[in-house]
Amino acid sequence: MKKQTLLFILVLCCFIHTYGQQQFQPGAIWPDSDGRHINAHGGGILYYGDTYYWFGEFKTEGKAGNRAWIGISCYSSKDLYTWKNEGIALPVVDDPTSEITKGCVIERPKVIYNAKTRKFVLWFHLELKEQGYSAARTAVAVSDKPTGPYTYIRSYRPNRKTWPINFEKAWQTKAVNESELKAHTDPWRKEVAEGLFVRRDFEKGQMSRDMTLFVDDDGKAYHIHSAEENLTLHVSELTDDYLSFTGKWATIAPAGHNEAPALIKRNGKYILVTSGCTGWEPNAARSFVSDSIWGPWRSLGNPAQGENAGRTFESQSTYILPVQGRKDQYIFMADRWVPDNAIDGRYIWLPLTFDGDKPVIKWFDKWSLEQLANP
Repeated sequence: MKKQTLLFILVLCCFIHTYGQQQFQPGAIWPDSDGRHINAHGGGILYYGDTYYWFGEFKTEGKAGNRAWIGISCYSSKDLYTWKNEGIALPVVDDPTSEITKGCVIERPKVIYNAKTRKFVLWFHLELKEQGYSAARTAVAVSDKPTGPYTYIRSYRPNRKTWPINFEKAWQTKAVNESELKAHTDPWRKEVAEGLFVRRDFEKGQMSRDMTLFVDDDGKAYHIHSAEENLTLHVSELTDDYLSFTGKWATIAPAGHNEAPALIKRNGKYILVTSGCTGWEPNAARSFVSDSIWGPWRSLGNPAQGENAGRTFESQSTYILPVQGRKDQYIFMADRWVPDNAIDGRYIWLPLTFDGDKPVIKWFDKWSLEQLANP
């Protein structure tokens, strides 16, 4: 009888443990399969086979933990609640001559799968060691397996010596003395929108900081990134192997000061969520819609609603995740940064719903996919 009772208690505990995992708790410690807080900040998710793969920045303790001392981490999950630590997909190296030497800055890694080459392609924002944020590069690596290891290829300043397709010809040769403009005034914003920084960076390539990736229905892939001193987003077409740029690109919301882009396609329309630029401090999210990846884009305002919506619930967007097998269900993924102790950053995952084309994000202390299916 005692054995039966003990067995019942063990089964009940297992059930309670499993059931307890079937919910999201935004902002809470999120243990992985090893019982450690998931370490995949600024990340994105790849769905391949029947598994989700979460890639992110591996942070360490203190302020120095915002630099890359370990590399890009990978976790896997079948249900989105419970995540297995798959280790470091792309490690940084001890070689001081390498672009990804220890102490560089690696941010917002994203992975996409190329069905033609059967390769997994990783892109991320890269800042070179001891150069602050002046390099403003994007970097690429490749692997035969989703979990890696990924082989580093190179970094880019995208779209060198090419003009955006939505750029007026007269702007190409426009002569403006930047020193005579007062920053953040209307005349300055007008000049930025008409190519002030595009022309400045034409020869060496455009800046690329916060970024995401998007694969369209036809298999074409795009790299969306903050450029022009974080003033304007650029959308750039990738080559068929997803490893470089074709040179076809366009600007999004020129002089709008957007970063942290996250993009999906829904009902034939492209939906973009971004944040403003306030460093580590949260701000109000923004949203945009377009009938084409190339624009024009129409502003839809702040998608967050309710208390603390003006600070996006103390977080910043990183990715929008379509839930597989569930029509029109999405998760808004964001980070709650802790710059003084980077490893303690928390994840804000919330349901993303729609009012027409406008994305809507509301706060929940706890929620489940079943709630998303039955709001």
